[in-house]
Amino acid sequence: MSAPSDANPTGQSLWGGRFSAKPADIMQAINVSIGVDKRLWAQDLAGSRAHCRMLMAQAIITAEDGEAILGGLETIEAEITGGTFPFRDQYEDIHMNVEARLSELIGEPSGRLHTARSRNDQVATDFRLWVRDACDRTGEQLKALQRALVDRADQHAGDLMPGFTHLQPAQPVTLGHHLMAYVEMFGRDAGRFADARARMNECPLGAAALAGSPFAIDRHATATALGFDRPMGNSLDAVSDRDFALESLSAASICAGHLSRLAEEIVVWMTPQFGFVTLPDDLTTGSSIMPQKRNPDAAELVRAKTGRITGSLIALSTVMKGLPLAYSKDMQEDKPPVFEAFDALDLALSAMTAMVAALRPDPVRMRVAAGSGFSTATDLADWLVRELNLPFRRAHHVTGAAVKRAEALGVDLMQLPLTELQTLEPGVTEAVYKVLSPEASCASRQSFGGTAPDQVRARIADWRRRL
Repeated sequence: MSAPSDANPTGQSLWGGRFSAKPADIMQAINVSIGVDKRLWAQDLAGSRAHCRMLMAQAIITAEDGEAILGGLETIEAEITGGTFPFRDQYEDIHMNVEARLSELIGEPSGRLHTARSRNDQVATDFRLWVRDACDRTGEQLKALQRALVDRADQHAGDLMPGFTHLQPAQPVTLGHHLMAYVEMFGRDAGRFADARARMNECPLGAAALAGSPFAIDRHATATALGFDRPMGNSLDAVSDRDFALESLSAASICAGHLSRLAEEIVVWMTPQFGFVTLPDDLTTGSSIMPQKRNPDAAELVRAKTGRITGSLIALSTVMKGLPLAYSKDMQEDKPPVFEAFDALDLALSAMTAMVAALRPDPVRMRVAAGSGFSTATDLADWLVRELNLPFRRAHHVTGAAVKRAEALGVDLMQLPLTELQTLEPGVTEAVYKVLSPEASCASRQSFGGTAPDQVRARIADWRRRL
């Protein structure tokens, strides 16, 4: 292996001309980022290829030098994918590692690749490409989770369960309706990632260090080559902006919150006190001391990932909050929280999709619970308004008194004698009992988006078309 063509005594072969001594060990330790940003290698090579081809097209470098550079980059890609590329701390980051290796491979022409660009616009481009790809991957994962939820909801569109407010029985709903609520949530999450992607799809490359380039570069060509809609319109903004990462982390944080809510419900539903669902052995764990245990660890860990993802958003927000234009080395700390957040989100989405697909609900247990806690009390109040023309507040009062009386007698509303109801409101007839079952309650909720099985199936059909 030959020595780099621009080696100098400082040991920093790519930027050391101004310096007479190499960095102190502590400076090297705090400055180096190759352990983190080597994940950007594919994006860095893509950006370098686009930049090289543009330089050739603009006659800024010769075709001979450009082809040598492109050939060297192809060799580097083969080395990285083959596991033989020499990542070295000496060269700080992925950009300098690639350039140093290119110098070793092709010699002097390698030094022409960095014409009309800086590491500032280079890293902004690489990072934007990586986050864009991550948003695309997350969008596909969300669709997979939504499909699993829709399939499960379709199977249980008519199976009753209690709907809760304050985790107290409120009104009967169906399991299908409950699961479809998460389909809606994850649909909004997918929309947020798509929105973030659309806003980030402008190319920083060509902004150079901060002020643009004196060379006759074609920024529109490089933007198109990399799949961007256009180049960014201000060179200062191009190298200093990390809104795209913050917006993506915000979307990730909201999505993680939705995953955590569903995970929490799985944890609660699996307790013996609820007994609504079970998970198979391969998605649960046992106890080292209590042999009877079946722990929903996958759901609990999905729930815990929210802290890591939200923490990443706070971390990057704090890094960026006081930085003057344009680039500052603080921004080297932008990538760890983004990588960590998307790694955690990727794992959480995959785990949740597997759990939803494997959930085994207990419709009988849920049906019994659906009728508990006087869950059809609102149906009684609605009947009093609809059939007896009572003001709703009067109907609410009568129903509250009926619940109190049923509680005293140890019965539910369906079992409360008609004479007891007529004592509270003389106009009540036998017809009231037709609305007091959980099945009747659910079936009556025919408003758009309601829990009536027909409405649930309509939403399922709509989402199948959209997905």
